[in-house]
This record gives sequence, structure tokens and C-alpha cells, in this order.
Amino acid sequence: MAIDGTYDMSLNTPMGKQEGKLHLAVDGGALTGSMEQMGNKVDLANGKVDGNKLSWEASITTPMPMTLKFEAEHEGDTVKGDVELGAFGKASFEGTRVA
Repeated sequence: MAIDGTYDMSLNTPMGKQEGKLHLAVDGGALTGSMEQMGNKVDLANGKVDGNKLSWEASITTPMPMTLKFEAEHEGDTVKGDVELGAFGKASFEGTRVA
């Protein structure tokens, strides 16, 4: 199944559960898209696809500047995995396709 789409995303962070949208598009082995959370939208960077394994980065400024590093697996209408939160360690996340 194609990875392309919009996903309702939930991150389990040290600040509690954070909800947002994840927009993904695949072109060959490249993953592009954006992430919307806390009223901000950022483009994904360094996105890669290898089978059902995905990775990307997102540079955020709120609640503080940091680069989030995601590693995930795609299955059906779900994307889930872990995100590195800089000095705050790792957190899990999950997204369900809505479009």
C-alpha cells in the first residue's frame, strides 16, 4: 500500500501527548512532506524510504528549538515508531491515515 497521505499523529512526549498532522509523499526512495503541531507547520528534511521503513527530520521552534529525528514503520494505514527529542531522549509516536 502507498505511504502517501495525511495522518493524524500523536507523540508521547515528556510534556504529555502532543497531537498533530503528518503529510507524507514518496518519490522513489525519497520521503517528503510536512508536520503540523501546536499551530506550527514545518517541512520534513532528509526523508528516506526503504521498504516499509521510514526516516526523516523536522526542525521545530516551539516549545523550544530542536531537530526531531523520526524512525518509523508503515503498515496499512498506520505509521509508528520513535522520535529522538534531543536532550529529552526518545518518545514513541503513531499516525493513522485520514486522507
